[in-house]
Amino acid sequence: MLTFWRLTYILWVGLRYRLDELVLSSLQHPWAHALLRLVSLGHKPRRARGERLRLALETLGPIYVKFGQVLSTRRDLVPADIADELALLQDRVPPFPSDQAAAIIEESLGAAPQTLFAQFERDPVASASIAQVHFAVLHDGREVAVKVLRPAMREAIERDLTLLRALAGLVERIAPDGRRLKPREVVAEFDKYLHDELDLIREAANCSQLRRNFGPDTDRANLLLVPEVVWEFCTSQVFTMQRMHGVPVSRVAQLRALGVDIPLLARQGVEIFFMQVFTDGFFHADMHPGNIYVSDEPETLGRYIALDFGIVGSLSEFDKNYLAQNFLAFFRRDYRRVAQLHIESGWVPPTTREEELEGAVRAVCEPYFDRPLAEISLGQVLLRLFQTSRRFNVEIQPQLVLLQKTLLNVEGMGRELDPNLDLWQTAKPFLEKWMHQRVGIKGLRQRLEQEASQWAQIVPQIPRLVYTRLNHPDPGPAMRSELERLRRAQETNNRLLSVLCGILAVGLVVAVWALTRGGGL
Repeated sequence: MLTFWRLTYILWVGLRYRLDELVLSSLQHPWAHALLRLVSLGHKPRRARGERLRLALETLGPIYVKFGQVLSTRRDLVPADIADELALLQDRVPPFPSDQAAAIIEESLGAAPQTLFAQFERDPVASASIAQVHFAVLHDGREVAVKVLRPAMREAIERDLTLLRALAGLVERIAPDGRRLKPREVVAEFDKYLHDELDLIREAANCSQLRRNFGPDTDRANLLLVPEVVWEFCTSQVFTMQRMHGVPVSRVAQLRALGVDIPLLARQGVEIFFMQVFTDGFFHADMHPGNIYVSDEPETLGRYIALDFGIVGSLSEFDKNYLAQNFLAFFRRDYRRVAQLHIESGWVPPTTREEELEGAVRAVCEPYFDRPLAEISLGQVLLRLFQTSRRFNVEIQPQLVLLQKTLLNVEGMGRELDPNLDLWQTAKPFLEKWMHQRVGIKGLRQRLEQEASQWAQIVPQIPRLVYTRLNHPDPGPAMRSELERLRRAQETNNRLLSVLCGILAVGLVVAVWALTRGGGL
């Protein structure tokens, strides 16, 4: 019943903001235009279509706001006026009252903000779908940003997830590709990441890990800045971190005026993404422009700044190796290898003909090579791959949904920074170097170092285990003798069963003969 009322509410919101007009006007079909004239009754909406869509998503809640955030980065798929409005969802979601934020801080940290901090700004500097941020100053003079979770978020998300689960089950039952797409597993992944985002202690831990990966003692310190966590002011509802000074990555004109090398910035963004995915297996998975800034401080000018660590992705060694080999095969146009990888990984049925899959992948990807990023739509590539995958029954891998979403974000940011960025040529050298390190002497040495602690415990035990084994009689002959005894016993039982069956058969024949003869008398 709750799902029914939520669905009714969604339909009501859509009609309130005239999203029916937005959908019908985008359909190129005579009946769609006729229906549009019927439902509009000659009245045009007073607000622009992008504003109406943004307001509807804000009204529906955090899941829909996140959907709008992703759409805002896809200017190749979404008209410019709609993308501009949806971009406001990245950090301009209406804030909740500052008194509520102060009450949550006091409840979580045990004291009012005026006591905890030397200075606390009551007006939020940014407001997103899950939380809002207030600037503050610690008593030791450090500038910090205090992130406060929105009240009643868990109930709102559970309500929408219940509806998504019901819709996923419906799709799986009635859609031709329902089972292959695994909609319920995809919703389960979305459920997990949304609930992770509601725990700000988990977000603080994610921030700390990413800061270690790009810390000053690494060779990547010049690529990405990550704020320091102030752990004594962190709870599941409050996350306090170092305040970062920068410009949103989407403000290209302002960055250019500051003297930032925009083409270099675009290339470094791609490198950072692939470094997180393939080297660390741990990546920032919410890389829309509202969460990515560029430093405007003189000593760190032009470095990326990562914010909002509620959603991160992680990959296993199998996933990393499989993805890296796939990317390299694509870059080298080795479509036979792509087909082989899909079959080896079990993503397609083992009966799939390798040469047929190779030809299908070639037809999808070949037209997109040797073009600048401005002429390549990854969305269109994914759409054609989806159409091809339906033919070969490719199974959607839920654990890679976040990676696909992040790749779309990276493409959207790269397109805004430098339309001429060659995504393929930027990523190819990095992946080739990564694969060389994995399969070469350096990779072997690293893996041996990783396993050294485990082998240090096992190796000293080997002489004792060998001695114990040699001083015990070989159980092989005894086991073979027991098996032979069981085999003979089984044969005896089979012979007895055969004799019994024979006796029963003779008895049955005699009984039938006696009855027949008696009837004759």
